[in-house]
Amino acid sequence: MPPRTQPTRRAALAGSAALVLALTAAPAAAAPHDPGTYGSLINGALVLVGGGLKADNTQVYGEIIKRAGGPKARIGILTAASVPASQDPDAADPGACSNSECNGAYYADLFKHHGAADAQWIPVDLDHLSNADSESVVAQVNSMTGFFFGGGDQYRYVTTLLHGDRHTDSKVLAAIRAKLAAGAVVSGSSAGAQIAAGADMITGGDSYQALRDGSTPGYFEDPTRLGYLPKGGFGFLRSGLIDTHTGTNGREGRALRLAADTGHDIVYALDENTALVVDNPGTSKERLTVRGPQGVTVLDLRHARARARSTSATWSLTGAGYSYLTDGDRYDARTHLPIPGPGKSPLFPTATTPVPANADAFYSVENPSGIPYSLRTTARALLGTRTQRTATATTYETGPRFTVTITKSPWTLAWTGDRSTAQTVLGAGIDISAG
Repeated sequence: MPPRTQPTRRAALAGSAALVLALTAAPAAAAPHDPGTYGSLINGALVLVGGGLKADNTQVYGEIIKRAGGPKARIGILTAASVPASQDPDAADPGACSNSECNGAYYADLFKHHGAADAQWIPVDLDHLSNADSESVVAQVNSMTGFFFGGGDQYRYVTTLLHGDRHTDSKVLAAIRAKLAAGAVVSGSSAGAQIAAGADMITGGDSYQALRDGSTPGYFEDPTRLGYLPKGGFGFLRSGLIDTHTGTNGREGRALRLAADTGHDIVYALDENTALVVDNPGTSKERLTVRGPQGVTVLDLRHARARARSTSATWSLTGAGYSYLTDGDRYDARTHLPIPGPGKSPLFPTATTPVPANADAFYSVENPSGIPYSLRTTARALLGTRTQRTATATTYETGPRFTVTITKSPWTLAWTGDRSTAQTVLGAGIDISAG
């Protein structure tokens, strides 16, 4: 396994955040308001991707463009999560630049390639802060049938599209929020998915340090420290916390710790190159569907209990639920019921060999031979055997070493599309202990 390095500009763009909003009729911009307040009915949808969105993922891009009006789609691109041109030493080189404006141009070309009628950069970033409240930019927003929010650092969206400590909408964000309520679709990848979160939006952190040290409100230069913003992001999705790059970076641990620390019952932990489509977000009709080649982990803490003895390093969690949803699977946010997608059938386990030992549950950056999707692989292997009720995975780091236990019960099911291997996992248990 080669070391994890920073990708090239185009690879980073293909895997960075994408936030798209679409509707058939653009209403007038709403007045700025607190993002904690929705209208009584949200007719739109979210399409949230866990990062790593490949340029050739026609399934996800097709979902976005279809909801934006198909061949009539007009995509407004916001890339304020990128560094501005003033901070990019390669800003003058179209082949090497990686700033908000050139990233916007790249995404515009990409959306046109996938069938959008038009795509334009919306000039709001750290170099153009006043544009967030510009009437002319709002007019540009209202001429679009969709919006794409590029990737980078979700905190830059907070500082460009929300008003400081008040955390209220700029005019541009208010217009987007009004369109969502009227029937728009908002899709995001990586930072674009994170910024859709409500209270306690994750700002950074790695799983091991999160389990050991806990979470802290704020935004930190230390990328391993589990930070979060109590006021959250844009608040488009509030039925659960959001995390991204989950399997690739082993983020189930940090997601569980933050949810337990902040009192959230549900986490949607998104894998790369895969979308969680949310219809009617924030209403009693909210329904979620997975689209793409990987999946979405749903962590359920409604019956979980966290304990810390004398120090944070002895933190433990018992009674959480673990489901892994794949393409076509659905989730009812009101009843917390996962539903396997069409074409899948129950898997009846036949394996009798032990589940392989897993000594790197969260794909540690300290382990040069770590294997991505490690915890997911352990859960699937457990559901494929008929001789074990539990399987364990430990952290690569010690001091302490944490043990993750996956448990299956008579109500735990695996579903498959190929009749031989577990794909979807429904209703497993997950516990974490230090020792």
